[in-house]
Amino acid sequence: MTVPELLSAWHDHLAQARRRSPHTVRAYVATARRLLAALDDGADWPQIAALNVTALRAQLAARRADGLGQVSAARELSAIKAFIAFAQSQAGLPPAPPRLRGPRVKKGLPRPITPDEAVHLVDMVADEAAEPWIAARDTAVLLLLYGAGLRIGEAMALTAAILPPGDSLVITGKGNRQRLIALLPVVREAINTYAAQCPWPLPREAPLFRGAKGGPLSPGMIRRAMARARIALGLPASATPHALRHSFATHLLGAGADLRSLQELLGHASLSSTQIYTRVDAARLLDVYRAAHPRA
Repeated sequence: MTVPELLSAWHDHLAQARRRSPHTVRAYVATARRLLAALDDGADWPQIAALNVTALRAQLAARRADGLGQVSAARELSAIKAFIAFAQSQAGLPPAPPRLRGPRVKKGLPRPITPDEAVHLVDMVADEAAEPWIAARDTAVLLLLYGAGLRIGEAMALTAAILPPGDSLVITGKGNRQRLIALLPVVREAINTYAAQCPWPLPREAPLFRGAKGGPLSPGMIRRAMARARIALGLPASATPHALRHSFATHLLGAGADLRSLQELLGHASLSSTQIYTRVDAARLLDVYRAAHPRA
């Protein structure tokens, strides 16, 4: 098989059989492309399946020499192992990728923003919008992230079939897992305001959120708008769209939500992914204690 054929098969496996996100598919295919480029004699499934720990170490060393960080190196290794396991299955072998421990990555805490900062960010993004309907659109998107805990990709995937929005909404998230979320009145109102002002037709099967020329809205547009707003407000670089989701979770937990309910709302496959927010809350309390206690 040619390299494009190998990569095409890997792409289809990730996108269709594994239902990975477009971002993950792109990253894993790019990793496979780099690995194949390092094989001087070309490649086929049995050759890829036979790659050993030494080959993996050499590939990672080359990437680290290019300036790859710890987190990216860990992801690169995971992608390579998955590609080798796929090659082994294609070659009729039991999947058994080489055993190589990745670089140790210190798991950082999410960095939420305060409720006031979230409100100011939404207002600033709307104020800086080029047109009123774009201001309404961006407000609706950001309120879905902060008011309902959506990932930005989940918000972009919504279609106009949700109009008019009710009290709840079924979201399809990572791993094709579905969850039921509640829509606060302020979020429903923002969506309805945007839909009323949007200059483009919104048939049920079409994307709900549109770009300035009528095509699907790009997540990058929201990220850039929020970056401009956080600079204007003097907020840290961690104040990203995803930080609004972190803030949703942290503020709910601080208000007394239980972990299991929060896990369902966020769409986490494992409770351990949700438990990190208990550490965020404890860290915030410790910061307050250190700042206020006379003997801290």
